[in-house]
Amino acid sequence: MPRRVMTGKIVSDKGDKTVVVQVERTYLHPVLKKTVRRSSRFHAHDEKNAFKEGEIVEIQECPPKSKLKRWEVVGRVGA
Repeated sequence: MPRRVMTGKIVSDKGDKTVVVQVERTYLHPVLKKTVRRSSRFHAHDEKNAFKEGEIVEIQECPPKSKLKRWEVVGRVGA
């Protein structure tokens, strides 16, 4: 089964080997026909503590690493 890949902004890098990535998605509301923005936060594994708050990164699904971490950082997309 293919692993999901998402792009988002790091909102916290305070944990050891962990970053919190906020992923925003937009969709059209079925009744109001208006564009709606929703966001989700994912805890992602960062082995070398290389990524800092504010960076745009790509995360990928992985086997569970801890209670909350089900994602790992693949690479940097932008600043």
